[in-house]
Amino acid sequence: MKIPLLSTSLASLALLGLAACAVGPDYQRPALDAPAFKEAADWKPAAPAAELPRGKWWEAFGDPVLNGLEDRVELTSNTLHVAEAQYRQAQAAATIASSALYPSLSADASANRSRAANHGGAPTSVTNTAAAGLTAAWEFDLWGSVRRSAEAGRAGAAASAADLESVRLSLHAAVAQTYFSLRVADTQQRLYDRTVEAYARTLKMTRNRYAQGVDTRADVAAAETQLKTAQAQAIDLRLQRAQLEHALALLLGQVPASFALAPADLTATVPPVPELIPSEQLERRPDIAAAERRLAAACAGIGVAKGGYFPVLSLSGSLGYEGSRFPHLFTAPNELWAAGGSALLPLFNAGRTSAQVAGARAAYEESLGNYRQTVLAAFQEVEDNLAAAALLTQEAATQDEAVTAARQSATITLNQYKAGTIAYLEVVTAQATQLQAERTAVQLQGRRLNASIALLKAAGGDWRGPDAARR
Repeated sequence: MKIPLLSTSLASLALLGLAACAVGPDYQRPALDAPAFKEAADWKPAAPAAELPRGKWWEAFGDPVLNGLEDRVELTSNTLHVAEAQYRQAQAAATIASSALYPSLSADASANRSRAANHGGAPTSVTNTAAAGLTAAWEFDLWGSVRRSAEAGRAGAAASAADLESVRLSLHAAVAQTYFSLRVADTQQRLYDRTVEAYARTLKMTRNRYAQGVDTRADVAAAETQLKTAQAQAIDLRLQRAQLEHALALLLGQVPASFALAPADLTATVPPVPELIPSEQLERRPDIAAAERRLAAACAGIGVAKGGYFPVLSLSGSLGYEGSRFPHLFTAPNELWAAGGSALLPLFNAGRTSAQVAGARAAYEESLGNYRQTVLAAFQEVEDNLAAAALLTQEAATQDEAVTAARQSATITLNQYKAGTIAYLEVVTAQATQLQAERTAVQLQGRRLNASIALLKAAGGDWRGPDAARR
């Protein structure tokens, strides 16, 4: 009777609210014209698709130690754990915003026993009171501002999910780049070890020639200087190596004292630069997805702000029982109920609502600018690293030729010195040139690896495309 009437009224108004239009603009993803890449073939305009799998792109380098580190970072990285916690917070916030679309229902119960004071000898009595009931309330979303708030919450959660993927992608890239920098230091250390041994032999020979009166004291001093300089540079390499190992420990969420990698030469394979990176790769960039979702949330925020112009309609109802005898509490004479509604119409707030709408529009324009800039920055990063990967390959090939020539020059010069046809200063110059050429070649190898990692990261993950990433 009464309660069915109340339920029917609430349901009718709920359906009316759901059918009502939502204030504020409906979101549409902005169109962006993406020109052809200078360093590759044509790409189509980007559109976020961060949910596509990226695969274990680091396996393209063929280094099992790196593969193990990349697997560990998913389990132990504090940075990743923080991002995951932030995503769960955003999910909770979205749920809270959506909950306002539905009525709230609560149950209450109480029991009291009381006795009045004795005044003038009047008889007193003990009174027992018990009550139990249900209370329902609902804010009628006639103008759709609550729906806009829920929409913004969902978009914010999606942006947080993309942020999590962005942290994961950056973290894996940082591990790979730090690891290869460490291996570059290891390889250079081996180079210096061999060089120091060669310089020590040359110094011994120079001292013998000086004892025989063939060389001068200046030749011995030059050989000593050359050896000590190489030894000092080798020590500096050990410092770099130690700091890179500490950085890896931090990325893995470990204290440096509990983490160590055995020295090894740089043997990773540089993946070939693809002739064409599919345009879908840029769609997989999580930072673009996050920027686009924040733009959608800002658009919904305009509708939330505009809701301040309209009245707030609320419904409430309660049903319960109240009586002095608990065994007979739930009987018809003890029944009580109430139903009602309220409306609150803003009449004057000194321009606060207009300012809130203006602020929401400005926030949307800010998000739009950020989204466009993020897309442009993504294209720049791909351009930069496509150029770097291709040109560093050419530079490395040329540098290998320089190393071959420098080694030949050092060998010929040393033989001429042994024959007594040239001074030792020319040997020092030739050997220094050889060492610098070999060190540059190792550094270029590391730069090529890091450029490949940066290209993978700039493209949003595995450049072989979604099908390859799923395998």
